[in-house]
Amino acid sequence: MLCGAPASGKGTQCEMLVSHFSFAHLSTGDILREEVAHGTPMGVQAKSYMDNGELVPDSIIIGIVKLKIKDPQIQARGWILDGFPRTDVQAKALSEAGAEPEKIIILDVPDETLVERVTGRRMDPVTGKIYHIKYSPAPTPEIQERLIQRSDDTEQKLKTRLVAYHNNINLIIDYYKKTNSKIYRIDGNRSKELIFKEIQAILTNRHNL
Repeated sequence: MLCGAPASGKGTQCEMLVSHFSFAHLSTGDILREEVAHGTPMGVQAKSYMDNGELVPDSIIIGIVKLKIKDPQIQARGWILDGFPRTDVQAKALSEAGAEPEKIIILDVPDETLVERVTGRRMDPVTGKIYHIKYSPAPTPEIQERLIQRSDDTEQKLKTRLVAYHNNINLIIDYYKKTNSKIYRIDGNRSKELIFKEIQAILTNRHNL
């Protein structure tokens, strides 16, 4: 299970891990955005919270995740949870669903770095691809002109989410300390290659505790 604040690099690391290990990548953010885009009843409920920079209620997220992790194909491949659990209540629900993670990796990144990452994000409404005005700009002027900023990628909304994240991550850690899950906190303010190398070592039991 991979944890971290918004824009801590969870998605990037998950993509690299999926490519290397062939795990199933379960991103609650992506799943919720799909529900919102398709206008499903669950998506409509979630949108009102996301637009205000608030956490989507446990009842909505838990239902989605439980369905995903019970999929036989996903169970056979192994899975990485990205963006879940965000609260200790969700962590308990995950255990009750029979899906207690073997290893929990937390990416620690300073808040000021996260603000810079989030406020510079831009989305291509045609492809759904995410760019950054500083770190990964659009490759052509045509794409650059049509980029938009997502409603939840503003500094004010991020700070609201960061307060919730910092409050909840400590409760999540306290919960998993009572289980058989192993917890690792690593520096997420480095190159994606260095971070991946450390995560890879953790997953292959070559990490020095």
